[in-house]
Amino acid sequence: MFSEGLLLKPDMDPPPQPIRYLCGDCGAETPLYTDGVLQCCVCFYKILYKKRTHRVLQYEAR
Repeated sequence: MFSEGLLLKPDMDPPPQPIRYLCGDCGAETPLYTDGVLQCCVCFYKILYKKRTHRVLQYEAR
């Protein structure tokens, strides 16, 4: 069924997309990965704010 020299790779997930944050000091947009350093790439400030989402969020309250 499979030839000896042929190795099939399983379906791999695509690489994770960076999450964009705003710097608290200079206001620059900084991409962060899950294993990255938590600091601005322009001024190296360590307080970053997550950008607002553009998705419509609606919650059901009871």
